[in-house]
Amino acid sequence: MANEAHPCPCDIGHKIEYGGMGHEVQVEHIKAYVTRCPVDAGKAVIVIQDIFGWQLPNTRYMADMIAGNGYTTIVPDFFVGQEPWHPSGDWSTFPEWLKTRNARNIDKEVDAVLRYLKQQCHAQKIGVVGFCWGGVAVHHMMMKYPEFRAGVSVYGIVKDSEDVYSLKNPTLFIFAENDAVIPLEQVSSLTQKLKEHCKVEYQIKTFSGQTHGFVHRKREDCSPEDKPYVDEARRNLLEWLSKYV
Repeated sequence: MANEAHPCPCDIGHKIEYGGMGHEVQVEHIKAYVTRCPVDAGKAVIVIQDIFGWQLPNTRYMADMIAGNGYTTIVPDFFVGQEPWHPSGDWSTFPEWLKTRNARNIDKEVDAVLRYLKQQCHAQKIGVVGFCWGGVAVHHMMMKYPEFRAGVSVYGIVKDSEDVYSLKNPTLFIFAENDAVIPLEQVSSLTQKLKEHCKVEYQIKTFSGQTHGFVHRKREDCSPEDKPYVDEARRNLLEWLSKYV
């Protein structure tokens, strides 16, 4: 990996000061943050956290942004009560911490959230968006759950995803050119595998000059050089959901 001392630098960027438009609920055995769309169109999006957990204001900000575009959104606690990673944590212990939070071992939680969205929110069309750790979870869900209309994986680790090309749903992958965790050769490998094997619609976009975390770890007043890329990535995310969900 490119940077063993910082194996998952999600803390690049800012922790947004944001209170949220939604509210917290209990969904079977987990907690979640839910934002209802002002106009209920029967569409919902699951938004999956990065390593800093479901309560990170940045992730809730993105969920609220998506909700404002016509979806009920839900940010479940996919760590199921376990502590999220803290920016001041000892990165040498990160690999052990991560072993107890497997982004591919979330089926019980996904099933609970799907039941909630269908029964309590009357969702008929459901998509999923995930950041970093959540991007890996999106990979998993796109391969296992055909009922999702679409997925957006935002800088999800792909080096250990040999089977990621067997997608069941349209998937958008967003990467950053200067990502210390996801080298461009891994993105190229993913691109080639999808080209050879994928049977559904997909798109891979790599944003010039950007770093890991840029889509949801940048403030609204970020540098003039970065802002067009942040805006474009968020627009692409919404366009993908609009097209397929």
